[in-house]
Amino acid sequence: MDWVPEHVYAENCFDQSLTFWAMNEFFEPPSGEFANPFSLNGEKVNIADIYHKKTPFFKTDALTDNALKWLEEPIRKKQPFFLYLGYGAAHYPLQARPEDIDKYRGRYKIGWDKVREQRHKRLSEMGLIPEGTILSSPSSNINKFRGHPDGNNKIREKIPLYRPWDKLSETEKDELDLEMAVFAAMVDCMDHNIGRVLQKLDEEGLAENTIVIYLSDNGSCPYDSNRDFNFPPGVAEGFRTLCAAWANAGNTPYRYFKQYGHEGGPHTHFIIRWPKKIIPGQIIHQQGHIVDLYPTILEAAGIKYPENINGFQTLPIHGKSLIPILEGGKMDESDFYISGWTDRFRMYRKGDWKIVKLNNENWELYHLKMDPTEMNELSGKFPEKLQEMIELYNSDKIRTGY
Repeated sequence: MDWVPEHVYAENCFDQSLTFWAMNEFFEPPSGEFANPFSLNGEKVNIADIYHKKTPFFKTDALTDNALKWLEEPIRKKQPFFLYLGYGAAHYPLQARPEDIDKYRGRYKIGWDKVREQRHKRLSEMGLIPEGTILSSPSSNINKFRGHPDGNNKIREKIPLYRPWDKLSETEKDELDLEMAVFAAMVDCMDHNIGRVLQKLDEEGLAENTIVIYLSDNGSCPYDSNRDFNFPPGVAEGFRTLCAAWANAGNTPYRYFKQYGHEGGPHTHFIIRWPKKIIPGQIIHQQGHIVDLYPTILEAAGIKYPENINGFQTLPIHGKSLIPILEGGKMDESDFYISGWTDRFRMYRKGDWKIVKLNNENWELYHLKMDPTEMNELSGKFPEKLQEMIELYNSDKIRTGY
């Protein structure tokens, strides 16, 4: 399914009271502390007091440990439950367990050019992208409004750039192979932990009638947040991030990155499992949006959205239930979609037409059905359509509060 959305697990819904963990921070060298504390239901929690089964402490594992522990009560009481499991692993800093890194070390020495070509071919063969989708040209990070931390300028000036892999030195290739191997190791660990949750559902006999949803909030992140180049990617003492060329490979076949309005920003994966209702293995190319999740879960749980709460009229619900799609039918697409990072990197899509603003410059125009990777900019060819889309965007932005 095409998606304009955070990793979400929606499990049966609703009456069980929730335990809220805030675990959005990372080890910050060299102090061994975190920039902001972990919290549990609003209370600060020290690292030593966070329940975890495996040492040394690794956040992806600890999140799952706590999720599984939390599930015990609603399962024991035979209550419906909703679990949101917000992994931050496919992001930064590049810190992973050594045994996970070892699985991937050397695998990426073929370089980002070959990786993009191989992924594009595999996506086409699997039917995950429309037939005939062209691989976009390589993208540097050209965001003019998000710069670098101070220092190490000679190193940092390369981070946002795409460079042909065969032009790099062998030393650089080895360093960059490690960078991507660590990222892959973090995703591997996350995948293993998702498996722990699914296994728990299987063991408890809940899998058949439990909805499991997996998606990401945006495309791959190219931004330089590196803090200490004295340490390589992977170790706890360092705080390293992915370069733009590897992030571009992560967004294959699309252009640009997180925060951009081009498809490499808002266009992400969406996977859902509900054995009782959904035939497995389907690939659906209908358009969805993050706001469609709430009405979908309501319908699945048999809950009607209330017209008022305690005498106060509720706001109209955004989005549409995806249940018709999941049951093998079709859903009327939303009238429009707005995404991007402020008006500097905004996109507006209506039907197959889309306008995009890059670095707060002039709007670009694309037709996504004919050109899903946005390689053919059409504003000069269809100026009337461009103006129509701009006027529609301004009208819908004001009307909806975007």
